[in-house]
Amino acid sequence: MTTENRKVSRILGVTFLLQFVTSLSSGLLLQPALIVPDNIRETMIRIAENAWLMRANILLDMLTALGVTLLGAILYLTLRKQGEKIALTAFGFYILEAALLAASRSEAFSLLRMSQEYVTAGQPAYLQTMANLALESMDFVGFTLHMLVFCLGGILFYYLLYKSGIVPRALSLWGLITILPLLFSTLLTILDLQVPFILVVLGLPYVPFEFVIGVWILVKGIPETRQLYKSTEEGLTANFYTP
Repeated sequence: MTTENRKVSRILGVTFLLQFVTSLSSGLLLQPALIVPDNIRETMIRIAENAWLMRANILLDMLTALGVTLLGAILYLTLRKQGEKIALTAFGFYILEAALLAASRSEAFSLLRMSQEYVTAGQPAYLQTMANLALESMDFVGFTLHMLVFCLGGILFYYLLYKSGIVPRALSLWGLITILPLLFSTLLTILDLQVPFILVVLGLPYVPFEFVIGVWILVKGIPETRQLYKSTEEGLTANFYTP
């Protein structure tokens, strides 16, 4: 493995791990500690009393948005020879994902300020209404729409990973198959339909995927890029001219 490929492998592996750590910490640790489902009053009190947690949540999500952009760029540069248009489309989805997540953090900051004012001003009802709208907007843009474009981009990139063979194809299939229930669940949520529990269960195996693929790339690295592209092109040429 050349020095250049070693660097690419490290960046790609670390970026996958960054995505895993920041998104998991924000979604499964910080948000549940702040958001009380179907209770905006308790949510606002929790946020006001734990402002540093809300700020940490915002910071982690901004790091996630940065990581998404970097990951999309590295995957595009690594996989574009497998399908330029597909890789570029997937990269576009990743950029849109990062933009949606970053935009939703403005609503999160507004929710923090409203929650602090809510507690200070004696819990006026009008602030509950405003905060509820901010929370719903934050969830729809920063989770639902964000998840939709993430799934679309992920499907395209994981297909190219499978096609390229730079990681074991079983690993690529893991990401490709387990991301599909997440996509279907998100579409049902957007349409305001009930998400079957089976889709939730089928989507759970995706959770450790980014961690596993990140560690694998860091430990094993990726093949020499030029050699990989040359072998792929030769194989396609041979297949094309075979009677």
